[in-house]
Amino acid sequence: MSAKIFKTPQQWREQLTVEQYRITREAGTERPFSGEHYFHNRLGRYHCICCNALLFESTTKFDAGCGWPSFWEEAVPGSIVRIRDSSHGMIRTEVRCAQCDAHLGHVFDDGPPPTGERYCINSVALHFVPQDS
Repeated sequence: MSAKIFKTPQQWREQLTVEQYRITREAGTERPFSGEHYFHNRLGRYHCICCNALLFESTTKFDAGCGWPSFWEEAVPGSIVRIRDSSHGMIRTEVRCAQCDAHLGHVFDDGPPPTGERYCINSVALHFVPQDS
């Protein structure tokens, strides 16, 4: 993994769209079933929209029916950081990009084998690179 990336809020605003900034830098959430990667099923890799770190492989993506792209495993161990999230009156586990601290979504323990985990990720936080690129 590359060195940790630090930028000012202004630098992130210059790089990202308003929606990308809201989701990744302010821990927002996109509306369910609205993201471009929810119904996406091409082979390839999903990278962080902020720093291009590899986060997920399409072979670990599955339809959880929750409204957001779901994956059962991160592509590179250590590429995602887990943080306890007690917002909105719930206790959840937030997931962030380990390289740039971008908010990605949450991880739950109701996923399929072999991990039993469901990474529930905002589409806008991801950049897809097709396998044939």
